[in-house]
Amino acid sequence: MKAQREDAPKVPLRSPDVVMRLARLGSAHQCRLSFMRSLMRRMKTENWSFERPVFDIDDKGVGVAVYSAKGPERTYSLVCFAHDLPADQRSDRVIAHAWDSTFTLFDGVPTADDIERLSRNVPKQEAGRVNQSEVSVSRANRSVRLFEHVVSRLAAGQQPDPEQIEAVGYLMRTTAVYGSGKLGAADREAIAGRPECAGPFMAEMLSVYLTRAYTLDLVEHMARSRSPDTAVALDPDLRRRFGVGNSTGLGLAPFIVNHPVLLNNWIAAREMALSRVRSLAHASADETASFRQMLARARINADEWRSEHPIQIEKLSWLRADLARLEEHVDTGALEGLDPWDRLYRWAEETLSVEGQEQLVSLMMEPYGDLVDDLATAMSADEAGAFHIDGAMSLERLREIVEDVYGWALQIDWQSSDSRARVWYTSEEKLEPRLGERFEEPVEPYEQPLAPGRDAARMFGDLTAWTGGNTVAAFLLRHPEHRHVVRRAQITARFPYAEIRDNTISAALLPIDLLRCKLAFFGATHFDPRSDRWVRITMFQDAPFPHELATCDADDWSYPHESEV
Repeated sequence: MKAQREDAPKVPLRSPDVVMRLARLGSAHQCRLSFMRSLMRRMKTENWSFERPVFDIDDKGVGVAVYSAKGPERTYSLVCFAHDLPADQRSDRVIAHAWDSTFTLFDGVPTADDIERLSRNVPKQEAGRVNQSEVSVSRANRSVRLFEHVVSRLAAGQQPDPEQIEAVGYLMRTTAVYGSGKLGAADREAIAGRPECAGPFMAEMLSVYLTRAYTLDLVEHMARSRSPDTAVALDPDLRRRFGVGNSTGLGLAPFIVNHPVLLNNWIAAREMALSRVRSLAHASADETASFRQMLARARINADEWRSEHPIQIEKLSWLRADLARLEEHVDTGALEGLDPWDRLYRWAEETLSVEGQEQLVSLMMEPYGDLVDDLATAMSADEAGAFHIDGAMSLERLREIVEDVYGWALQIDWQSSDSRARVWYTSEEKLEPRLGERFEEPVEPYEQPLAPGRDAARMFGDLTAWTGGNTVAAFLLRHPEHRHVVRRAQITARFPYAEIRDNTISAALLPIDLLRCKLAFFGATHFDPRSDRWVRITMFQDAPFPHELATCDADDWSYPHESEV
């Protein structure tokens, strides 16, 4: 029996004052609405087909390969360039100039002339240029120790060590996947109207998915090249344990501040999904069994999740303890009776850490695909449509909005050095976001408007002292420096999850909280901070490969099965 959805769930959505705090955003987990999972469901439902029309790679692992994904209306092809990169040139930093592999997602199937043109540009990344035929550009480096281990074992006719696979989780990690017009590629507007690209980051997720297939094909090819007589292919179950790694730094962090409507739509979709589940009057035996199974698998996932960063080590300790408590609570009949999911969530609010609460939010959606998956279609945004400032708004109304949205900021002593210790700016060399120390580095003249709380407090001070006309237009005519925060306030009045309700320039800021929020919506797992400013993750681990998708469940891979460990 399928759960029935009510148009207006009886349990209200969680308050932005709760949801939009950095500590909670930085504890987000992948869920059914994450973009990787949405992509996989679409490709499965629409019967996408996959081909590898080109695989011209030599014994040293140098050459080109093409992977094509054909949907109902269009074909996209990942063009992969494999390089022989000296070890001393391998770096995860964005300022690197060479990589083990470079890629572009091509709109259609490339001709030989296309591949030749791309070969002169894609390996150069920022130093090269592509055109509107390309949808994204990316690059990746090998996990050297594990890559060589797998090649050596397969060449010798043996399977790689499962413990080494679990310790890393991927053979290559991307250091950037660029879209939206970067390096001359197609602008977002050029593809946003296509059904398969309508969701956020669908093209980029497809690029990573095909990159995973390439990576595994490459390692098997190199094993065969090394020892044709003894080499074996990877065991299919072991093969699935490899995802694609990713190293992400500060370049990603300002995105969610600079795209408030998009952030709202991501959060609002998830919160509506949670509300729908919490509003269910009963949990059937099948739904309860499904949840218990996913909870057991989440415990496995938490146990195999590794990090060397003290912040993440502590959060993992909390998560593992929380999941044990949750399982014990469910075993005592917590899902029996009326309103089981609402009662379970309220129990978690009183009992579990924020990390455990947010894991539960994701787990509660798992039995209810029919109830929540449609919300994935509402996660894109028209930022331009919300950009207009309403000059006719009264200043009384603007003050009300500021007090509601930025009340937390009005309580901060903005004269304190700790409250404004950081400066967001853009590096001249790479045109990438950076975070500097206001009182230690000469960066303040280059500050970007990425401190909405401070700016709202400044504006509120000027509003309080204002004696002129009673409209936003009159106020901004005298104080144009507040235009950006007036816009943000008016946007958040319409889109309640558009604003982070925390200080983004404080000495206590952890930029990795911003990174994790975005990456969890991508569908990333195994967050492993390498500092407070960059993090490694795993993508598509355990997902069916292109050649398996037609016969596999497209949505039953985000948590490991017991037999996999």
